[in-house]
Amino acid sequence: MSANTLLFEPEPAARGRRRSIATRGEGARAGMIRFVLGPEGTVVPDLAERLGGRGLWLEADRARILEAIRKNLFAKAVRAPVRPAPDLLDCIERGLRRRCLDLLGLARRAGAVVAGHDQVEAALRKGGVAVLLLARDAASEAEKLVRRAGATPAFRIFERDELGAALGREHLVYVAVLRGALADRLLRELSRLSGVLAGARADDRGGNGTRVGGDDR
Repeated sequence: MSANTLLFEPEPAARGRRRSIATRGEGARAGMIRFVLGPEGTVVPDLAERLGGRGLWLEADRARILEAIRKNLFAKAVRAPVRPAPDLLDCIERGLRRRCLDLLGLARRAGAVVAGHDQVEAALRKGGVAVLLLARDAASEAEKLVRRAGATPAFRIFERDELGAALGREHLVYVAVLRGALADRLLRELSRLSGVLAGARADDRGGNGTRVGGDDR
């Protein structure tokens, strides 16, 4: 293992293609997750792509990640004793959730967030919305917003208190992020998180980033 494994480097742009250790084929870097070897042969998800050392890449896809853990494809890729932690998938999910919510907070401070049903509806009418976020327990009213959003990506991943905390409120159900660099970064993280959540059991996780309907606020 390299002594440089945990050194930090500037975060590169999410562009180009990388080879998956699961499929051996190349995929768009923006839709993949990088891993490095940490201390004592552990597998560390490098979600920010800042850690030094050789990168091991996987699609941001729940089934691929579970396959890599089950077959220990990390060890096969580096031809060395490597132990993916049993909670590696949960660690990835937690990290991606944190990145999404942190970016949402940055977007708020940059004045690029609109919250509340009527405000979001007005923003969608006006144009310029890059991402629509709906609380997981949102109900019927959200369907109207999703239809109005058209091709704008809509995600129902977070609880209303998570959305609220990210934006300095008690809870929120409807949030829109306006176009710009922060929205582009957020969209990448939301898409990766959706892939990690896809196929999770409905009784222990919820929402997979698809367009679904909403509720009251």
